[in-house]
Amino acid sequence: MTSADIHPMDDIPVRPLKFDFNDRTADDAIWSQSSPLFAIFANAFTLHVPYFERYLVRTMGKAKRKISDESLLADVNALIGQEAHHANAFIGFNKLLKRRYPKAEALETHASQDFARRMKSDDFKSMVGFTAGYETFTFLAGMMFLGNYDAWFAQSDDSVKALWVWHQVEEVEHAAVAFDVYKYFYGEHEWYRKRMVLKALSHIIKEVAKAYFHMCKVEGYFKSPLKAARAIGFLTKLLSMMLWDVRPVFSKNYHPRNHPLATSRQSAIAIGWRRFQKSGGDVLAIDKPKMAKIMKLAV
Repeated sequence: MTSADIHPMDDIPVRPLKFDFNDRTADDAIWSQSSPLFAIFANAFTLHVPYFERYLVRTMGKAKRKISDESLLADVNALIGQEAHHANAFIGFNKLLKRRYPKAEALETHASQDFARRMKSDDFKSMVGFTAGYETFTFLAGMMFLGNYDAWFAQSDDSVKALWVWHQVEEVEHAAVAFDVYKYFYGEHEWYRKRMVLKALSHIIKEVAKAYFHMCKVEGYFKSPLKAARAIGFLTKLLSMMLWDVRPVFSKNYHPRNHPLATSRQSAIAIGWRRFQKSGGDVLAIDKPKMAKIMKLAV
């Protein structure tokens, strides 16, 4: 990132992109030839994340009725807009996964019911804290995905690739909002914020692992010890990468805006994508020539 670049969290536009995967068959579920295991990991993530996003929308809807700070209120409205579109897009994508994986529908239903129950039972502090904790990891995942684009996305379905790039860019853009909302209401309870980060991490690992191992079984990874070790090793690697990047989050003076992934290690793809989309570029599918254009705009 150069000194001329604005901070990625300075602007949170709502981009109502609509992706259509109705023409995809079950064979299209493994959409990355660069890394089929990454496609499985991302697919496992998508089965539950739209329902967290709906939980976030409900939480922020409650919060904004109590916020008097106009700047924070504008950010909250933008966050709600972005996440509502993310949830709709991934629920649409999950229809493809249900064509291939026998347990996908049950896993998705469980996630839907789990977050619906949380909406009814969680008090306001729990909702705000859990949302801030969860958004910690969607932000880190966003930068991790974009930072490994060549290894995981280079040879992949153009539309699925575009879906994930859009999602991850916006997760970085609004990464500070849920954190700021928590600080607005409960800034003196730093211990509780850290506790909710760990609670969110535990929930994410549990939900992703259930879906990931089911999908790996369907794809035949557990038919031989070598393939099973490869699948387990890949999941362990990704979780370890995320845990490494989460370390600054536990600092007393932490703020998402100051995380290296949003400053000195900002993604060139994210910079270029934002400029390309703002100029009217079509971001519903990203092939190699289009990514080349995006990367030129990052310079």
